[in-house]
Amino acid sequence: MTQAITAALHAPDPSTRLRAAMAAGTQPDPLLTDELIARCRVEEDFFVRDMLTWALTRLPAQVTVPRLVGELVSELPQARSQALHTLSKVGDRSAWPAVTADLLHDADPEVARTAWRAAVALVPPGEETALAGELARELGRGPIDVQRSLSRALAALGEAAVDALATARRHRDPPVRAHAEATARIIDDPDNDFAYELEQATRMTNTVVSVQDSSPPC
Repeated sequence: MTQAITAALHAPDPSTRLRAAMAAGTQPDPLLTDELIARCRVEEDFFVRDMLTWALTRLPAQVTVPRLVGELVSELPQARSQALHTLSKVGDRSAWPAVTADLLHDADPEVARTAWRAAVALVPPGEETALAGELARELGRGPIDVQRSLSRALAALGEAAVDALATARRHRDPPVRAHAEATARIIDDPDNDFAYELEQATRMTNTVVSVQDSSPPC
């Protein structure tokens, strides 16, 4: 059975690979761990990747976590992001030390976004404020989908993120201030639409900058 699943994971048809990953999760076998992780590095189909993650979560954490942690230093961005995603789903906090600042600030936006989610899922009690401070360094980064991901991560930290956001709202960079303001509004009311709040915060920030620029010198 293990050999058949391994072969099917390399099939050219994504539906075959999907069924193979499902079979691996339905009948968990630790002998498949390395093969599942290796496939995560290169799998192009989103649904297959998601099923691979599910299959890995079905295996004992003591088997999967050390191997997933090893993937976090891979040169392949997809290997790093998939390992982070899977670790967040496994939920074993022994992996927390491996979610480093380098990953939170990874040059690849997908790796960074996944690291933010994993960090929030794995952060030990008492470390939330420090994590919020680290995440706040990413405020203003990237397009709206990246900014939304960061805001969700900070919002998930709740009160622990308040001080970091208060500091960021005084940042010299207007996009950072606007992103911090929008995130604070999301924390105040999770039902608020992020895109709308960011637009309003950006408009407010730009108005302040415009007024400051037009003020006569003393």
